[in-house]
Amino acid sequence: MQMGFHHPLFLIAFGFIIILNIGNINVNGHPIEDLVENLPGQPKVGFRQYAGYVDVDEKAGRSLFYYFVEAEKDADKLPLTLWLNGGPGCSSIGGGAFTELGPFFPRGDGRGLRRNTKSWNKASNLLFIESPAGVGWSYSNTSSDYTCGDDPTAKDMLTFMLRWYEKFSELKSKPLFLTGESYAGHYIPQLANVILDYNKQSKDFKFNLKGVAIGNPLLRLDRDVPAVYEYYWSHGMISDELYLRIKEHCNFDDYEFPVPHNEPISCNQAIDEAYKVTKMSVGVDVCMTSERYFYFNLPEVQKALHANRTNLPYEWTMCSDVLNYSQSDGDTDMLPSLKNIIQHDVPLWIFSGDQDSVVPLIGSRTLVRELANDLKMKTTVAYGAWFHKGQVGGWQIEYGDKLTFATVRGAAHMVPYAQPSRALHLFSSFVHGRRLPNTTRIPIS
Repeated sequence: MQMGFHHPLFLIAFGFIIILNIGNINVNGHPIEDLVENLPGQPKVGFRQYAGYVDVDEKAGRSLFYYFVEAEKDADKLPLTLWLNGGPGCSSIGGGAFTELGPFFPRGDGRGLRRNTKSWNKASNLLFIESPAGVGWSYSNTSSDYTCGDDPTAKDMLTFMLRWYEKFSELKSKPLFLTGESYAGHYIPQLANVILDYNKQSKDFKFNLKGVAIGNPLLRLDRDVPAVYEYYWSHGMISDELYLRIKEHCNFDDYEFPVPHNEPISCNQAIDEAYKVTKMSVGVDVCMTSERYFYFNLPEVQKALHANRTNLPYEWTMCSDVLNYSQSDGDTDMLPSLKNIIQHDVPLWIFSGDQDSVVPLIGSRTLVRELANDLKMKTTVAYGAWFHKGQVGGWQIEYGDKLTFATVRGAAHMVPYAQPSRALHLFSSFVHGRRLPNTTRIPIS
């Protein structure tokens, strides 16, 4: 599953404020050593980019790689949004940053970049992290660290954020939004909860957590897995007979990740047959996948990004070949974590591409309703269409004032890639605390 600027001191002559901060030279409160002057083949832009490493465990030699993009305009006034891709073990740099919602896409020849006109940095500053160690350019000098799971991943992310804020001290007070997709249905709620726990115990700095949004999230297997086959059947992709065989022979109430060996042979056979028939792809177009892989393995690109500082013995890949992530952690029911987020008055949005067969809306919508019922939240916006540019952008329902479920019409598993304009509208509404419009009338600003 998934689910530019150099470092010379003469910059001061051009009005940049340079100060010494714990041994590092900073520009406007940001670390100049991580400043990205210009990526190879990059169009000219007016915002700054930073990239580099944050050590999360010096003894083990464990470091996570990040890419930070300032908002296109008014960066000082806009919030900070963290994005994580899923997998588990897939790159948020390759996925979110350079395929879905970042400011650039790979160019056709794989040697340059083109602008993403619907980048989410129109509405927020954006932070992407390759997590856990073993993903992309994130690494550890202790090989056993590559065998990990949800708990150590969340703890490392908390350490990362605390130390990243030391680099970017001026961003500490900014509203923080946590977002992601697919297996980030685990990553993001678990990170939110360790942040909330940290805030309870801290007598000094506290994270200014203002919202959580997850797209097509894996939340609970007993709902998300059967939804896949219901989606196949309801879209005419498998026969009535095959769907009925799956329903009859597979006990999804006790489902584990991956398909357990103790399932009846008849269940495994039916599931295998369904996958052979559908042959679904969970990625993006083949050309972009190749362009992205080629671009990130160019030495000049890695140098510009301050990446691969240890000369890793393997190439950058979108999803890790070295990570051994706990498959049993996929069985975790994430609804208690989501419940805790809402109980701390943090708004939660779950959004789904209505053409996603990987983690279909059928399961996500059901789980959100169950969560609302558990919290005794009443419907405040009845299920209905929301609009974008005079057309239906998708459908939505809101419970209380903290829980929203929304679909994005025509979007697949990677919503910002499949429907960039509608996805940007949804994201902008989320970070600015606005409801999705349920009328085609254009509001007066």
